[in-house]
Amino acid sequence: MDLISLLATVSEQTPAASPLFDVDQAKLFLWERISELHWLYALLMLSVGVVYMLYGWRIFRVLVVISFGFIGMFLGILAGDKISTSEHAIVWGGLIGMVLMATMAVPLMKWCVSVLGAISGGILTSGIWIALGLSDTYLPAGFIVGFIAGGLISFILLKVSVMLFTSLGGSLIMTTGLLALLYQYDIHVSNPMTFYAHGLVFEHQWFLPIALIVPTVAGMLLQNKFIKHSPKWEI
Repeated sequence: MDLISLLATVSEQTPAASPLFDVDQAKLFLWERISELHWLYALLMLSVGVVYMLYGWRIFRVLVVISFGFIGMFLGILAGDKISTSEHAIVWGGLIGMVLMATMAVPLMKWCVSVLGAISGGILTSGIWIALGLSDTYLPAGFIVGFIAGGLISFILLKVSVMLFTSLGGSLIMTTGLLALLYQYDIHVSNPMTFYAHGLVFEHQWFLPIALIVPTVAGMLLQNKFIKHSPKWEI
């Protein structure tokens, strides 16, 4: 047996590595939230997302505290679930984690901004990775590249980090609201056999990343313009 045949045999017998992050499951989770959203809340999300994306830099301290509160709640829920299967442990773990992380974010504001900027950079590069149709197995590598780049930029230019995570957060909220409105249009106005929103999410792998990245870049450019006209604004 020659070397090429041997390598082919080994490749066939070696099980494929399972991805750490399942993109299809994430799309399904997002779609469930979109399909359950009332059109009035979708309009509210769209409005909040636009304000968040364009003027989040004015209230970024509050947004940082809220963001770290949610991170702490998530970590607390995981810790409570590991400690005990009781619902009380999970609830108290989430509450304690939320309070601790939100409180910690106040004196460590600049460090927390850098962390959120690094996470936002990782999300953006992950979106580019998905849009290019690269393997989901190595998606964490794409995230790590953006995480490191976002962290480095945050330490050099902290204002860029503020613009990045507020624009990304607003873009995510706005895109969710738009997709929910499009879904409501599909089921109430359009041909009931044609679901444009569902097709955009599940049939076009590039759609969600582009729908997130393009508004984020536009929001950063506009925020930079607004900040230049506010010379007294400081971090």
